[in-house]
Amino acid sequence: MAATTHTVTNQVPPLVGYDVFTADRALSEAVERHIEPGVLPEAREELSTLGESAGSEQAQTWGAQANEHPPVLRTHDRYGNRIDEVEFHPSWHRLLGHAVAAGLTDAWGRPAGHVRRAAGFLVWTQAEAGHGCPLSMTHAAVPALRTDPVLAAEWEPLLTSYVYEEGLRTPTRKAGVLFGMGMTEKQGGTDVRSNTTRAEPVSGEGEYLLTGHKWFCSAPMSDGFLVLAQAPGGLTCFLVPRVLPDGSRNVFAIQRLKDKLGNKSNASSEVEFDGTWARRVGEEGRGVRTIIEMVAATRLDCVVGSAALMRQAVAQAIHHSTYRSAFGGLLIDKPLMRNVLADLALESEAATVLAMRLASAYDTDTEEERAFLRIAVPAAKYWVTKRCTPVVGEALECLGGNGYVEESGMPRLLREAPLNSIWEGSGNVQALDVLRALQREPQALDAFLREVGKARGADHRLDAAIKDLLTELADLEGIEARARRLVERMALVLQGSLLVRWAPPEVSDAFCASRLGGDWGTAFGTLPHSLDLASVVARARPVAE
Repeated sequence: MAATTHTVTNQVPPLVGYDVFTADRALSEAVERHIEPGVLPEAREELSTLGESAGSEQAQTWGAQANEHPPVLRTHDRYGNRIDEVEFHPSWHRLLGHAVAAGLTDAWGRPAGHVRRAAGFLVWTQAEAGHGCPLSMTHAAVPALRTDPVLAAEWEPLLTSYVYEEGLRTPTRKAGVLFGMGMTEKQGGTDVRSNTTRAEPVSGEGEYLLTGHKWFCSAPMSDGFLVLAQAPGGLTCFLVPRVLPDGSRNVFAIQRLKDKLGNKSNASSEVEFDGTWARRVGEEGRGVRTIIEMVAATRLDCVVGSAALMRQAVAQAIHHSTYRSAFGGLLIDKPLMRNVLADLALESEAATVLAMRLASAYDTDTEEERAFLRIAVPAAKYWVTKRCTPVVGEALECLGGNGYVEESGMPRLLREAPLNSIWEGSGNVQALDVLRALQREPQALDAFLREVGKARGADHRLDAAIKDLLTELADLEGIEARARRLVERMALVLQGSLLVRWAPPEVSDAFCASRLGGDWGTAFGTLPHSLDLASVVARARPVAE
């Protein structure tokens, strides 16, 4: 065949060899804003180093390989001994090792730790999202374990370590460990109070034996797990190690790995406990209260993770449009494509700014900020994770048929996009959690309103939206049935307030006109044509060095 038939033109170079952090202006500005000057240079340098790694061809190859070769369950060894191990492709271990070394399980004990970790999580997730699950749960286990000072002293240094060691061994013989979580069961799902797993106390102080099952147990290759079970005093939180202090294996029978829509690189499993040794965490009967801080932290990671997926999808769409020609010019210069890209960029920046604001509240850790988080985390988790799938789907379409092909990486992003909306409580759970906070904790609503009120008077559409929200909050009739509508408005008003205060005028103007002012269609690419859309797109462009 003549070589001339294979001449390749008008194809887009891969988005590779760039600093994912520095190229993301919304994220880098948030880091500048939320980290005190004395810590900022160090944080900026570590995030830029991580960003260069995330944008490298090597990291992108690791991500593709980890998903092309999903984990495999080995229930028995060659001799018939029960081992219940999960094998991963080497690229999975490389991704985890790089993440742990970058401090993505260490937020609770260093200056500006939560902002630094959230920014790093947002950056590194863009290389591969699946391995974020054990990172998130390892990070989030710390506040739950702190309810027991003895357990915290034993486990926290290992959880926050910068060393990743694969394989199951006695924890004291490892330089760092990972944690998973097991709460949901077949008959109850999100309704964890209906759990049937039993916990029988034994002679040792705080020691129990567990019997039962977990329908979803995340990251089953981890060194330890926080689980819920019914003790004599009610639903209680327990720590289940995979390897016991004497070096023997705990009873932890992995029945199967879940065959999921996406998140292929990560193992999710069903496990059975049968006389499984566990340590109580917190008091009997207070399991939900003990584990709730872990849930809150992982919910924040759902927000950060969705912001990462959106950012990567939008970056790919803008990059493609910058180089691809059609109908006599570059796609990015076509008014209609520019409208679509600007609309997507607005959604991405709003998600990033909100995620980083929540992370900063963890670092500040005042009574006011804790009250703010009580409402803001479930509201953000509801809305940002809901927006992820349509954003990624529209960004994929910007690449046309090329985006529908696996080699582009966009299908993997699209399969991953719905997960964070489901994990740690789906949309209805988040909306109802906001209602509970409104009804039981008036200080939480006060903190939320003070936050959005900081931008009052700066944009008439935001002012009108705040007024309408107050009207809705005052009306309790049918409140549960319209909880989603209310929480959506709360999240949008909060995003609008943050963008009006911190984003460039062209971004906040476009957001308020469309999301708050109603000058918007029902699909992306329907922004008012009179806005400065070119500047919005230029701001979101990932510039490859």
